[in-house]
Amino acid sequence: MKKIYILIFSLVLVACGKSEKTTELVPETETHNDNITITKVQFKGEKMAFGSLAEYDFNETVKVNGMIDVPPKNKSSVSTFTGGYITKTPLLVGDSVKKGQLLVTLENPEFVELQQNYLEVSEQLNYLKSEFNRQKTLFDEKITSEKNYLKAESAYKSNLAHYNGLRKKLQMLNLNPSSVEQGRIASTINLYAPISGHVTKVNVSNGTYVSPSDVIMEIVDIDHIHLELSVFEKDIMQIKKDQKIEFTIPEASDKTFEAEVHLVGTTIDEQTRRVKVHGHVDNDKENFIVGMFVDADIIIDSKKGFGLPKEALIEVDNKFFVLILDEENTDEFHFETFKLELGKQTEAYVEILNSEALKDKQIVIKGTNMLLNNGEGGHSH
Repeated sequence: MKKIYILIFSLVLVACGKSEKTTELVPETETHNDNITITKVQFKGEKMAFGSLAEYDFNETVKVNGMIDVPPKNKSSVSTFTGGYITKTPLLVGDSVKKGQLLVTLENPEFVELQQNYLEVSEQLNYLKSEFNRQKTLFDEKITSEKNYLKAESAYKSNLAHYNGLRKKLQMLNLNPSSVEQGRIASTINLYAPISGHVTKVNVSNGTYVSPSDVIMEIVDIDHIHLELSVFEKDIMQIKKDQKIEFTIPEASDKTFEAEVHLVGTTIDEQTRRVKVHGHVDNDKENFIVGMFVDADIIIDSKKGFGLPKEALIEVDNKFFVLILDEENTDEFHFETFKLELGKQTEAYVEILNSEALKDKQIVIKGTNMLLNNGEGGHSH
C-alpha cells in the first residue's frame, strides 16, 4: 500500500477499542468522514496555507508558435543599382535612422563615365533639336525634301530617348542631372535611407566592393510590431479575426503579453500543413526584437468558473482530492478529504465542477505535496 493510502484514505476506524473492516480504499461519495490530522508545527514547517474557492477565467485555447515580425513595408533592404567601392559607412547595427538620411557612399569610375556620356548627349541634343526644327520649317515651306526632314527627326528623337534614359539612371543613383549639365561631375554616389527605423544588418565595411545584387544593410521600422504565427490545418477553422492571443517569449522573458488576431491566411503550406495567422500586439512599447520566437495561445472560447490552484490538489489513482478544515484545536488541524470533479484548466488553476460544497470553506491550497511525499506528515482518524 502506498503511504498516501495509509495517510488519507484508510477507513479503519478506531472507536472505543473496536474496529470495522475496510471495504474500499477510495470512497465514491464526494463528502465523507475520512479525516486527517496535521499538527500546527507541521503545518507551518511545510509552509502549508489556507485559501478558498475563487472565480477565474477558464479559456479554451489553440496552442501555436511563431515569431515577432513587422509588415513588409516596414522592412527595407538597401542595395545599389550599380556596383562600387564603399568609401563611407558611418552607421552601426542598432543605430536609429530617419528617412532620407545618408547611409553609405560608393565610388566607381563608371559613375564618372556615365556622367560624361550624359553631358555629351545633352550637348548633342541641343544641336539635333535645332536641326530638327530647321528641317521641319524648310519642309513645311517645301524648300527641303521629306527625306532630310525625316532624317533630322529620327536623329533628334533617338538622341532624346538616349538623353532621357541616362537622365533617369543618374536620378536612380542620386546624382543631380542639372549639376552634371553645369559641368560638375562626381566620382561618388550616396545611398539614403528609404524608410525611418533602426539598422538591423550591416554587411559592408570601408573598401568593400558591392554589386547590384548585394544587400548593403537592412533597416526595420519597429513601430508596427506584429506576430506571425503558424496554425496547424486541423485547428484553423476555429481561428477568427479579433480573437485574443496570449503569448510569451520563452528565451527572453517569463512575462505574458497580449495580442489579437488581425488576419487569417487563406492558403496552407504544402510542406508543413500550417496556415499563417497575423496578430496585432496590444503593447508595442515593449522591447521586442524582430525575429524573436514566441509561444502563443489563441483563445477560441472563454468562460468564468470557480476553481482552485493546481497545487491544492492531491492525486490518487487519477482521482483528485482537497483538504477542507473540519476542526481546529490548540495544537492540531483536523481536515476532511473532498473528492473533486475537474473541468477546464489553466497553467495555474483548475475549474471545480462540484464547487457548491466548497463555498465558504477553508481549503489547504499550498503545501499538500507533503502529504504525498511524507507518510508521517499527518495521521488518519
